[in-house]
Amino acid sequence: MVNIRAKVPGSIMLMGEHSVLSGEKALACAVDKYIVVELRPLRERQVVIESALAHYRSTLDQLEPNSNLTFVLAAIELFASQLPSGFVLTIQSEFSHQVGLGSSAAVTAGVVAVLAAYAERDVDNKSLFENALTVVHKVQGGRGSGTDLVASIYGSIVSYSVKPCVVKTLLGQPDIALFYAGYKTKTPDVLRKVEQLSHANPEIYQQIYHLMGQITLKAEKAVVENDWQNLGCLMNHYQGLMDALGVSDHTISDIVYRLRSSDKIQGAKISGSGLGDCVLALGTDPDLSIPYEQIAVAVSEKGVTLEYF
Repeated sequence: MVNIRAKVPGSIMLMGEHSVLSGEKALACAVDKYIVVELRPLRERQVVIESALAHYRSTLDQLEPNSNLTFVLAAIELFASQLPSGFVLTIQSEFSHQVGLGSSAAVTAGVVAVLAAYAERDVDNKSLFENALTVVHKVQGGRGSGTDLVASIYGSIVSYSVKPCVVKTLLGQPDIALFYAGYKTKTPDVLRKVEQLSHANPEIYQQIYHLMGQITLKAEKAVVENDWQNLGCLMNHYQGLMDALGVSDHTISDIVYRLRSSDKIQGAKISGSGLGDCVLALGTDPDLSIPYEQIAVAVSEKGVTLEYF
């Protein structure tokens, strides 16, 4: 009985927020802030989970619910009948779950990876993504594009379409940084607000999503060609459409325009669903001082990695 460790990068959205749910392409990337999930087998059918969110103990055959561990427990339920015995699961993170680096997706991917390995199932990227997305949809009532999962699992910058599911890894190492607004709104709450706003003019919102998709296609080409200047311009265009959707606010706009005041910043936009969380900057300026927390990140070339020890 060997221990299994999964190291999973966090992720950020480069382009495709909201529009990916309407069938448009998305761009996301893995970042060098990691979540580590370790599984230590037990001889008895007990489940012990140690994490910053909860200390949990139950039986594998009748898992007790815990609102802080919904993704983890859903993953365990998915594999429970295939596992040889119980285990201790330890989850450690290099970043706060309150900051939008795809922590739920990274944890889900990590837990699914170690459980699949423990059950002696396939842990290739495709199988890992399909199982992790099943877990996310179960927890979120069918919601979720899976873009953050794709980035964390495959690594680097990824181009992703939901239907048909197409994943393409792109080469490129743009200079990026994140700035945290100091608060975040849960993605399902943001989606509900956008849905409410769209009722008055649904055809306009569909046109906005289509424009977002066109910008994302051009952004993919810019990444492939390492044309960072054009990517920055496209990011600024996309931010304007996020504002049109109603998911920007005063703080987000303040961060964006402070960043754009520097000629070393090529573009700035919301990263994520909006109404708080993070603004993504393309380029860095060490001389620019703004009153918001900067999160230093870089693109992680590796996605999920497994280790047996």
